[in-house]
This record gives sequence, structure tokens and C-alpha cells, in this order.
Amino acid sequence: MGLSARAQRASAAERAADAARGDGRARAAAFAGARWGTRWFRRVVSWLLLAPLVAALGSCSGGGDGRTVVKFWAMGFEGEMVARLIPEFERRHPDIRVQVQQLPITSAHEKLLTAFAGDSLPDVCAIGNTWVSEFALLDALEPLDRRIAATPGLRAQDYFAGAWDTGVIDGRAYAVPWYVETRLPYYRRDLLENAGIARPPQTWDEWKTAMAAIKREVGPDRYAALFPLNEPEPLLNLGIQADEPLLRDGGRYGNFRSPGFKRALAFYREVFERKWAPLASNTQIANVWNEFGRGYFSFYVNGPWNIAEFKRRLPADLQDKWMTMPLPGERGPGASVAGGASFVLFRGSRRQDAAWKLIAYLSEPGTQMRFHGLTGNLPPRRESWNAPALVGDRYARAFRDQLERARPAPKVPEWERIAMEIKLVGEQLANGRLTVDQAAEELDRRADRILEKRRWMLDQADKRAAKPAPAAAAGEGA
Repeated sequence: MGLSARAQRASAAERAADAARGDGRARAAAFAGARWGTRWFRRVVSWLLLAPLVAALGSCSGGGDGRTVVKFWAMGFEGEMVARLIPEFERRHPDIRVQVQQLPITSAHEKLLTAFAGDSLPDVCAIGNTWVSEFALLDALEPLDRRIAATPGLRAQDYFAGAWDTGVIDGRAYAVPWYVETRLPYYRRDLLENAGIARPPQTWDEWKTAMAAIKREVGPDRYAALFPLNEPEPLLNLGIQADEPLLRDGGRYGNFRSPGFKRALAFYREVFERKWAPLASNTQIANVWNEFGRGYFSFYVNGPWNIAEFKRRLPADLQDKWMTMPLPGERGPGASVAGGASFVLFRGSRRQDAAWKLIAYLSEPGTQMRFHGLTGNLPPRRESWNAPALVGDRYARAFRDQLERARPAPKVPEWERIAMEIKLVGEQLANGRLTVDQAAEELDRRADRILEKRRWMLDQADKRAAKPAPAAAAGEGA
């Protein structure tokens, strides 16, 4: 959701388990301090909870050559590849040296919280989009509106709206998108044609018709679609199409019993009831690319990184038999979740001007296209999509279209935990252990439990705001 899918696949299960074990207490305590206390309170609480980890991060100093050293943290594969873009930046800015630290995906969030507690955050970092609200609430991020307005060529209007909105909290911009991803169906053109489907479906009803026809054509041992049960994204991307928000009352409660989300649950359940999709996770299928190639399923809802995988893994005689398509919706092409990663400046940095120059450079369309060439990640700026490499990529066109309708996930620090509950309840729904109404009620119950701390904090803040100011002492100001 927030990171590239490589990061999501590696870290989602681990972080959900951490939350279940109660390791989310650091986040809750930091939440309380950010909402209520002074900076001193937050540091003390965070230090008490995270002190055993602080030693893992040491601060780095400059090399003594007189240049300003900008510390830049980035995660995983992207952190490795971005280092190749730094020499050009340093050539343009000879007075700045960039120190790139690659963070392991599975421990990046913990390392950032540890650095926050120990006052050792870097100057700039690329974080998952769903983490922005958490670090903004901790008062760790520098608002960027003034810098954005003063930077020629960096216009919010050039970004896909959903991607840009992931970094806007309470009307203020705290992040600039680095790369963006979303989910849509990959499909076998030849198998759809064999089943009598002349064009890719655009609505849920058309998609159901297509899946029913494919299932009749391929028989009992193959399927029309793969909706992996170990991922929340297939159900979440259907649910975010609803007119109603996923959370209500300012993110205090789940809103999964809304009519729109219940229709998404009904669609999801029908896919499994009618055996259009197997009751399986990605890990239960030995090789999803090979199985797609041999026609075990015809639709596969996944992210843009698989363009390169299918090009590389499918045999030459199948390269013209697969394609991507926008995600169907209830009444036409539907919305999806805007994922990816974004740049943030940390409030405590003493090198913000130099760090912002790095963000501006990495946000240039030409630099974004170089990064796309290195990683396959999709650029968040529309202008970047005018580059020949993307204009000529027939498999990327559906993503370009889909990104116009992508929406941010709810901007609450607890969202990733709630998304894991969507996965777990969705699996029970698919297996027939819950009805649609029961699944909706269970999701609201689990979300409300996760959001309990948030409700209490926000309610207390409202009470404090409504409390009249104390009257001035007699004679004061005379």
C-alpha cells in the first residue's frame, strides 16, 4: 500500500505480527506524546520504549572537505538504485555531498522510530505513503508548502492527484511522491477471446460475465482469476471504489458496513463461491508467472513490477497474448489504492535547504525516468509519462490510466494494521465462514478496537479545545 510491493510483501506479515505481540506500544506512546505533550514528553516516552534499539543507529558526520553532507535514507532495492543518480546531483551542486543509507525493508519502520527517539533522524528520507500520517503526527516532519511554492517546475497539479494527496495531512503538504504504484488486472488476451469475450471488462457485471465464460471454457481444474488470499489489496482495491470512506468520523471508527463496501464484499465472495478463483495464496502457487503462462488463471490483480517479470519469464510465443487493463468498477473503470513512497524532510534537520535541493532533483521528470529505467517503478508526475520509454510501453498504459483514479488509503497511523484485518476477514469470507453482513460487522469491530486509542486522544483534544480559557487575575494587565 504505502511502499513498493516488494516492500509490502516482505514486511506486511512481519509488521502485523509485531502489532499482535504488542510491539505497537511505541507507536501508541509516540502518538500520545505528539498529540498532547511537549517535545520533551515525546522524547522521554519514546526513549523509554525504544532505548534498547538506539545503539543500532549511529550518527554520521561529514568528511571534512567543507561540503554540506545530506543524509538520505531509502529502503530496499530502491535505496540501492538511487545511489546511481547521486553523482549527477553532486556535479550540479559541488558544495553538497549526499550520504545514502540503504535500510532493510523489514526493519525500516523500527529504525525510523528508533532514530526519532534518539534525535538521529536523517535529513531526508523516502518513506511509505501510509507512514506519512504517523510521522506528521509525531511532529517529526517539516511542512513543505513554502518550499514547493518556491521551486520552479515542481507543481502539485502535475502529479497524479491520489498520489499527491497521500502526503497532504490536514491541508498541509508533508511529502512529495517519489514513485507510485497501484493494482490492476493482468489478463490473457487469447483465453478471453477463446471464451467469447471481445474486449476487457470495464464494470463488475462485465467482469463477472467474463469470469463465468472463462470458467466454462477452461473447466474444473483451472480458474478465471487469482485473488491471492494472503494479500489485502484485491479486496481493498474493490472496497476503496465505494462512495463512502473506509473510516468515518475523522478516522475514529471503521465504516465497513457502508452500502458501498458491502457491495465490494459481495462481489469478492461471489468470485470464490462460483469457483472463478482458487482458494489460494501466492505462496500456495509454486510460480505465479508460470501458472499464468499455462492458463491456470486468466486474470491476475497485481502491481506494475510484474510488467518486467512477465516480459522476462513468459516464453516468446506468449508475449503477445497477455496485457494489462484498468480495474473494473461498479459503473465503469474503478478507483484503486495509491501506493508507493514519498520524500520527507525531517523537522530536526539543520541542512533542510540542501536536502530540499536533493528532493527537487530526484523529482525532475528526467531523473524520474532514469529511476524508472533502473527499477521499473512508475513515476508520479504526468510529465514524466511523456517520455518515449513509457509512451511506447503498451503494458504500462493501463497503469497510466488507472493512476488518474487512484485514491489514498485512510491517513491514520493505524491503517496498516487495519489492512491486515481486511486480509484476514477477507479470507474467512472467501472460505464461506462469514456472510457479507458478518464480514462487514467483524471488520468494523476489529477496526474500532484498533482505533480505540485514537478515539480517546481525539476526544480529549476536543474537550481541551472546548474548555474556556481561564479568566485573567484581578488587576492583571492594568
